[in-house]
Amino acid sequence: MSKKNVLIIGANGITGRLICKKLVNSQHYQPTAMIREESQKEFFEELGVPTVMGDLEEDFSRAYEDMDLVIFAAGSGSSTGKDKTIAVDQEGAKKSVDLALENGIEKYVMLSSMGAGNPDPDSPIHFYLEAKHEADEYLKKSGISYSIVRPGGLTDDAGKGKIQAAYALNKRGKISREDVAGTLIYVLNKNIASNSSFEILEGEHSIQEAIENL
Repeated sequence: MSKKNVLIIGANGITGRLICKKLVNSQHYQPTAMIREESQKEFFEELGVPTVMGDLEEDFSRAYEDMDLVIFAAGSGSSTGKDKTIAVDQEGAKKSVDLALENGIEKYVMLSSMGAGNPDPDSPIHFYLEAKHEADEYLKKSGISYSIVRPGGLTDDAGKGKIQAAYALNKRGKISREDVAGTLIYVLNKNIASNSSFEILEGEHSIQEAIENL
């Protein structure tokens, strides 16, 4: 069975690199890292992951050539300011959804954020959650098959492969970037958690079990 080609948008971020590391030896998927700068190539070349140039604030349509699936793991970071956040997390994400539709992408997996479902106007990162919310809603209305994953606070701890998941967990908490990466990969399958958005935190169940029990 031939592998499906997965475009990783935001591949050079911490979570994006973890996704590529996990996918490089996959029996089912072949990752391609979308990067903005030539200097970022070396990491992926050493890993054995092909790269394609693309910038969310420019024309990155070429990155979609021969792709079957997309993971959007890009993020400006809520500390970069409102303009950059809107340009990347909102408008860049919307463009990536449009391109997914144009290129017949089978499924689009969005890395969002807990709180993006209903952004709190009093949150210090309200503009970031609002941008994520706009992108998520755009994806939902696009007609493309999708999964939207909304983790709590991200840590650099080693992944445990154990999470809790619900459409709304109604509590705060944390989760390792490694387990977020594992969850994003697990829902690449079009038959798993399709057309749904859900929150995840560290927990006691395997990723598969937690998602199956949504």
